Amino acid sequence: MKFSLSSAAVLVAIAFAGSAQAQNQVVTIGHSGPLSGPNAFAGKDNENGVRMAVEELNAKKIKVGGKTLEFKLASEDDQCDARSGVSLAQKFVDDGVKYVMGPYCSGVAIPASRIYSQGGTMVSTVGTNPKVTDNGHKNLFRIIASDTQIGSNMATYAANVMKVKNVAVIDDRTAFGQGVAEEFSKEAKKLGLNIVGQEFTTDKSTDFLAILTNLKSKQPEAIFFGGYAPQAAPMARQMKQLGLKGKLLGGDTLCSPEVGKLGGEAVNDVVFCAQGGTMLDKVEGGSAFKAKYKERFKRDADAYAASYYDQTMLIGDAMAKADSIDPKKVGEYIYANSYKGVAGTYAYDAKGNLKQAPITVSTFRNAAPVPLASY
Repeated sequence: MKFSLSSAAVLVAIAFAGSAQAQNQVVTIGHSGPLSGPNAFAGKDNENGVRMAVEELNAKKIKVGGKTLEFKLASEDDQCDARSGVSLAQKFVDDGVKYVMGPYCSGVAIPASRIYSQGGTMVSTVGTNPKVTDNGHKNLFRIIASDTQIGSNMATYAANVMKVKNVAVIDDRTAFGQGVAEEFSKEAKKLGLNIVGQEFTTDKSTDFLAILTNLKSKQPEAIFFGGYAPQAAPMARQMKQLGLKGKLLGGDTLCSPEVGKLGGEAVNDVVFCAQGGTMLDKVEGGSAFKAKYKERFKRDADAYAASYYDQTMLIGDAMAKADSIDPKKVGEYIYANSYKGVAGTYAYDAKGNLKQAPITVSTFRNAAPVPLASY
């Protein structure tokens, strides 16, 4: 049998590719978040944070066990829906995905964490409800502050900085919204604030005129809203429409630029929010991260791109230090050590909560979030 020169070259290329592949170890990083629906902006932002980290980890050519790690991103839409999120968790486990970034919504993170735990998959979530880490699942990390920290800090800010006395509370009945509102209420009562009214809505509503009219008669100086950006923005507009003078307070989800995009001038110096993490512009590497993100994705980073980026980079670093891609060994390393990222220092307690979780309070000016102070 005769071979042409071109045939021989093809065989050499195939052999080289096979040899190179044998020297690589593929590590799939899953992402579970809302890629459709009203919170899709947040899901895409989180995905971008993971994607940027995956690209940088691949550039580092990390070796474990003599093989170069090749990171791949598998991003899926959980719709911020518990049933969809649990089905996705089972899919990731069945597909052998051992690392998942997300879920974004506490109502998904709580039931899905059991599936991931049973399947031996490490989960890194921004779900803030305290129940997320209360079930004792190992290899589960909350990569930002919890509702306890966010809600209580917003109450402290309202009492000590804004000097308000009478507040009202609205929550959207989701695991996140209800959780952060309860923590705000508990701390507000401790600080001597008067809760003059409490109302409920849903995470699908956009008309709040009835509940705001009811609260207006009670003259709250501030309203705390436990919910998401797509509801907070129209709520702020309708407060202005009704002449309701109080401020609209909230947790991390209200710190999203989406609130400004949807609410316009109605949110300026009216919406105040508490978000896990320090002010990126004030920390080493923060401004560089924001610039790099914008260059890569042609948009500004939203609330948690930096946190998702940091945790993905931490996982890669832990694999190199532990010389393993086994989630159990990588998790043990993460629990025992700390990592300095863009958004803060990541050191976890035995339940997977950050030992120190800084909080930044922001408001809106020119329909854009402006950080006021970090605590």
